[in-house]
Amino acid sequence: MDAQALEQITAIADPIERARAISRAIAAEQRMVTELARLRREAIAEAQSAGMRQDEIARLLGVSPGRVSQMRPATARGANGQPPPVVVQRALPTDPAVRGSASLFVTEAERQGIRADRRMLYVGPEPATAPVAEALGVAAGADVLARRKLLLANGVPVRVATSFFRLDLFGGTPIAEAGDFVRPSLQSAIEALGYRFGHAEEYLVARPPGETEAETLRLDPGEWVVEVLRTSFATDGTPVHTLQTVCAASRHVFPIGQVAGADEF
Repeated sequence: MDAQALEQITAIADPIERARAISRAIAAEQRMVTELARLRREAIAEAQSAGMRQDEIARLLGVSPGRVSQMRPATARGANGQPPPVVVQRALPTDPAVRGSASLFVTEAERQGIRADRRMLYVGPEPATAPVAEALGVAAGADVLARRKLLLANGVPVRVATSFFRLDLFGGTPIAEAGDFVRPSLQSAIEALGYRFGHAEEYLVARPPGETEAETLRLDPGEWVVEVLRTSFATDGTPVHTLQTVCAASRHVFPIGQVAGADEF
């Protein structure tokens, strides 16, 4: 932030509006610092790949070798101890602009320089598991509409994402009838049916994979998954859409967005 922008913020007469402006500025600066830190890690990794030693890099940067070690990119490892073939980021919470795009996964992957692909696996009714049933407000085992897809990064399967909908609300709609991906987006199709977004609840759970999940994601024995279960509600409180995303744990990093200006150490 330059001095002029700082002066404009301090000149805001209303203290609440001034505090809001400061919070927005802090959030913007945090995003910039995070991106610069990532670029620095990549630069250090590039220097090391070119043959430079850690102590040499430390001397040129004016820091200790231990500090250089902390700056290096963290490398996830699978259950076999080997680095995974690809690592993608899944931000929590999701940027609304990304959520509203044609594909959350494709948009995120492209920002990370990763080649993304999607394959529709199944569209149709299936019995709701207990967590999905609770999220949608139906009885466990009741049929719900499922739209399941496989997400690949650089040709490697990394996620299975399934959208669940109540059949009493979405049966016979274009969302139920589309055998391929909904165009231009699933979100626009939901809004076209008259629903308006109210709020969402999102939960993250680490667990062993089911047999089908392990096979679809080509997981090594002993490798876990991270499940993100997100339910979005209409303005009147109706649970509209539950999205279950099952992620190969070793192929993911989950950046967590912090509340700017209202946190502590």
